[in-house]
Amino acid sequence: MSSDALLSAAQRKSIAALASARRRREAGLFAAEGTKCVLDTLGAFRLRTLAATAEWFAEHPAQAALPQAVTARRPDMERMSALSTAPPVIAVYEIPEACEPRVSAGELVVALDCVQDPGNLGTIVRVADWMGVETILASHDTTDIFGAKAIQATMGAISRVRVHYCDLAAQLAALPEGMAVYGTFLGGENIYTAPGLESGGVLVMGNEGRGISPATEALCTRRITIPSYPPGRPTSESLNVGVATAIALSAFRSRLINRENGL
Repeated sequence: MSSDALLSAAQRKSIAALASARRRREAGLFAAEGTKCVLDTLGAFRLRTLAATAEWFAEHPAQAALPQAVTARRPDMERMSALSTAPPVIAVYEIPEACEPRVSAGELVVALDCVQDPGNLGTIVRVADWMGVETILASHDTTDIFGAKAIQATMGAISRVRVHYCDLAAQLAALPEGMAVYGTFLGGENIYTAPGLESGGVLVMGNEGRGISPATEALCTRRITIPSYPPGRPTSESLNVGVATAIALSAFRSRLINRENGL
């Protein structure tokens, strides 16, 4: 196929069906939508189909020459898209085969315990990419990273950060000896002053409403919190999990940078 080929009705239906998590699992495929997301992920995953409008292919001749390229009409893009506004291009990729995560004692890893909002998950992947975190451990009940909204929210970071779905408690129990597991809780150590954050570990972020589950909490070796400022002032009840992850990772990285610079 190439951009000279036209999208078939069967292709349109199969791409639209990828909005369903069950269908993604059955087909082993996921869709990435929008110019930035597609261009950032091309080459990172095995491409099955690249559907785009004729105008988009005219602006991207290298992609138009790909054998998987097919031209679609704007109404077809609207039928296939899972987003509120249909983009001019959708790429369909094979979902990578699951593999055991390899965690070394000195690295910084994020663990997600039942994070449910796809926008939050995508934002966390994007933040992890910015902060040099390549591995995310996710409980089986964490939302699917390969859903359209989550993929869109990563802004291409999904090509560099691997989300491993696993029995989170078992995975934390099997970490290298001495590796710290930092749980984010109210009333924990102040993340800005707590010692040892420059040495890596696993940063656990909990569910948007319930926080960290009891099974995971039992495996946390350190309890940390992001205090409001100034202390004692009335403020919001909690932080969005994506925002909290960004603040926490920034605290870890600032400690590491200070140590490297002898500060």
